[in-house]
Amino acid sequence: MELTAHPDTIEVAVHDPSRHAPRMRTPDLNGGTGGFGWPMVNRLARATAVTRRASGGKTVSAHLAW
Repeated sequence: MELTAHPDTIEVAVHDPSRHAPRMRTPDLNGGTGGFGWPMVNRLARATAVTRRASGGKTVSAHLAW
């Protein structure tokens, strides 16, 4: 995880080895398989981005208001 301060936002970037981008889906209230994180990030963030890494995997970034 990396945190970067910008004039109006704080950028939170998370790296992982999966090449699959996060996706919106209906949260699973019974089976415990998730579905809450990506909608929450998109609601809180001013902007989000998913970037594939040359070394494999991806970086998911979110710009949050100060």
